[in-house]
Order: sequence, then C-alpha cells, then structure tokens
Amino acid sequence: MKTVLTLFGTRPEVIKLAPVIRELESRPAHFRSIVATSAQHTDLLYPLASFFRLRLDHDLRVMEAAQTPALVASRILAALDPVLSRENPDLLLVQGDTTTAMAGALLGFFRKIPVGHVEAGLRSGDAMSPFPEEMNRRLVTQLASLHFAATARNQRTLLDEGVPREQVVLTGNPVVDSLHDVMRMPERRPPPPALSEDALRGKRLIVLTTHRRESFGDVMSGNLRVLREFVDAREDTLLAFPVHPNPSVREVSHTILGGHPRIHLLEPMEYPEFVRLLAKAWIVVSDSGGVQEEAPSLGKPLLIVRENTERPEAVESGVARLVGKDPARLRAMLEELYPDHPWIREVCRVENPFGQGDASTRIVDAIERFFDHGSVAPLPGAEAAFSTRASFGGGAS
Repeated sequence: MKTVLTLFGTRPEVIKLAPVIRELESRPAHFRSIVATSAQHTDLLYPLASFFRLRLDHDLRVMEAAQTPALVASRILAALDPVLSRENPDLLLVQGDTTTAMAGALLGFFRKIPVGHVEAGLRSGDAMSPFPEEMNRRLVTQLASLHFAATARNQRTLLDEGVPREQVVLTGNPVVDSLHDVMRMPERRPPPPALSEDALRGKRLIVLTTHRRESFGDVMSGNLRVLREFVDAREDTLLAFPVHPNPSVREVSHTILGGHPRIHLLEPMEYPEFVRLLAKAWIVVSDSGGVQEEAPSLGKPLLIVRENTERPEAVESGVARLVGKDPARLRAMLEELYPDHPWIREVCRVENPFGQGDASTRIVDAIERFFDHGSVAPLPGAEAAFSTRASFGGGAS
C-alpha cells in the first residue's frame, strides 16, 4: 500500500482535488490517503471541504491578514515539513498554480518525495500575468515527477518543454467531475427571490466574477461601470455578482454597483449554488480561470476580461471570447451580443475540451501505473479521447 498526501489551500483546489481524493479513498487496498490543507484561504475553503466531506488530517492554518505570496510560502514550508516527516508519503499531490501548490512541490523536492501535479501544463505565455500563478505553475512543472495534463494542448506544452513522455498523461480536468456531481444533486437551498426561476423568466442574467490582482484599479472600475450602464439601459437585464472577500474587490464593487435594483451583489456562494447560478446565465463575464472550465461544461457563453488566458481551449472551442483590459471593448462586445446574437445559442452545442467527468479515475489509474511500472503513460492503445459535448448546456436563458 502506498501513502498519497494531497495538499490544497484554496477553494478552487478543493473543487478539483475532492474527486481525486474520493477516488484514492475508494481503493484502500492500493492507497493510504492523507489530506492536508495549508488554509491559505479559510472562509471560502472550510465550507467547501465540508460539502465534499473531506477529512482534513492536517490543517496548517497559515492564513494571516494582508498576507503576501512570500509570507504564505514561508509559512507553508515551515508548517508542512514536520507533517511530511511524520507521514512519510510515497507521493505528494498538488493542483494548479497557487502558492500552496508551489511551496508544497518545493518541499516535496527537498525531501525527495515524488510530486504529482494535477492540471499540469497550463501557460499564459506571460510570466507576470496572471501573477504569481503563471510562474508558480512553471516552477511546479520543474519539481514534479507526475504531470496530469487536462487537455491535449497542456500535454504538448509539457512535452515541448522537455518533460519525459513517461511522466505525462492526458486526463481531462477534475473540475468537470465535481461539476457533474453537483448538477446531479438535489438543490440544497433555494436561490434569492430576485434570482428565482420566476424572477428570471423573460430576463437576461449576466453573472460576473472578478478578483484577479491584475484587474485591480482602473481596469476593474472601468468594467464595473460598463456593466452598470449596460444593465441600466436595458430593462430585461440583471447582473448577479458573488463578490470576492478581498477588500480591493469589495470596496469598488459596492461603490460602483451598489444600490441598483437589478444588480445583485452577493456574498461568496457555496459551490453548488454558484454552479446553479452559472447554469441560469445568459452570459458570463469573468477573469477567473475556473469559470473558463465551468462555462464549457454548462454550455454558457463567456467573456474573459483579461489580456490573455492559460486556457485558450475555451476560446478555440467557441465557448469564450477574450475581451482584454479595455472596458470599451467589453461595452462593444455586450452591445453586439444583446440583439439575440447566434453565438449565444450555439455555445451549448460546443464540444467540451476539458473532459467528460472521469478525470479523477484517469489520474488515480495513472498513479497506480507509476507505482507499478514507473510511468504514468497508459498501456499501448489504452488512452481514449475524452472530449464530449457540454453536458448541462441549455443555451441562452
């Protein structure tokens, strides 16, 4: 039996690692599963870990007010080291591009523990955008021994960068596994009355998420003003915005968007409620990476308010369009789409480039192969394509 220690610290990591942890724990003859959280985030993390019924074996509790990436990394290194000494895992599993993932991978390297990287191979091409995520994921690639690529593009990127083929496997993205699970569950609580099915009938709902550092300041303020003016000029539109707890987001959001009868500033939502909100959208506007994966799975059109994306598959598939950082561009695109643009209707028929909901099985199968054969690559002829149509798309709401 091999011990796998899975480390996460933020809400997106929980969403993507929960199905992998569940799959590991479904194979007790093969794996001893240990779960550790850095608690890089707390308010958003603990409710989600509880929802997915994750057992937290080790809670490093590194979060502090006004923390910097350097402070988070140093605290994780100090707190995780004795955990690794005590548990002595055969594999350390991290996800994505957070400071938690980077620090965990670095410590795994220091202790000569193989590191597995879920969602490996994402690249924006700009080391400073998104910051610090782009450099975090590049560093994890250099430190990892097992690379679980969500898409064929990610797989090619890793191979082009010189990662040995036997260390790379195409798996799909486990966010699709979690999203499928959530959409099959009964609704846990009704939406706010203003966002109920009756209230939205005949309306066009815009769902907004924005929180990235590179959006702070004039870019975010400009985008919020554009959205307020767009909604204000069209009686059949509403805006729902789950506001990130970062003070830099909350202050400007309430200043610009507050007080409008058809703009709903929401507290951070539990994942099931957020997914169901996305499923009701006419269009989604976001700078989030995770939303770029969720929108194709829900068949919802997405405007990405960033200069670049490490998930170009969303744009190439036809689900998303890249806006850039000019609020005037966002205004022009919204106005173009409003008169029943065919793109809004066509998105629900787009092939989902991020998988069909079996990524966690593929990842754990690959971990078994690594321990049995020293390679994550599938046996000859065993790697099937996984692209499928968006499973829960409903077209324009």
